[in-house]
Amino acid sequence: MKAAEFFAARLAFQTDVSDVHAALDTGDPGFVLVDTRNDHAWDQGHIPGAIRLKDLTDEDAPIVTYCWGPGCNGATKAALALAEQGREVREMIGGIEYWIREGFPTHTAAGMETRAPDPLTAPEGPGFSALAGGSAAGSGPAPKGPGFSALAGGSAAGSGPAPEGPGFSALAGGSAAGSGPALSCGC
Repeated sequence: MKAAEFFAARLAFQTDVSDVHAALDTGDPGFVLVDTRNDHAWDQGHIPGAIRLKDLTDEDAPIVTYCWGPGCNGATKAALALAEQGREVREMIGGIEYWIREGFPTHTAAGMETRAPDPLTAPEGPGFSALAGGSAAGSGPAPKGPGFSALAGGSAAGSGPAPEGPGFSALAGGSAAGSGPALSCGC
């Protein structure tokens, strides 16, 4: 595999918190956002508009999974299991950790909570003036393609079309709820 193919594949199967936030802000993101963490973690705080993995249905909408953050692979495990069921799925890199660090709101037991952005993840200053919607500079436009066309922006440079072929053309795969091994991480 050449470098261009590798990075194109990453862009086809991953998205970041800024792109997800921008898509959710449209009111019709074109995907279902799925929190793969356990119930305790969900209760501590989750992304507004997300559903729990156990509540996922057989609908044909594309899926974006997330977990705690870069140190947790629960979203990756769930994305793999869902892809093996024939679902169209992407993983939100950074997880809820980077969602919070970007200054985006979370729903907690006490209601909505928004923390100040971490200047290391949401830079400001010269060269970062186009941070509309809290998008981190350099994150580029949101990826597009079947099932992800409602993501704000345009196609990420070199990302090419959304994945096609076995596991992506027929979205009639089984439900994640109650099928096979547990998909959520132990977080």
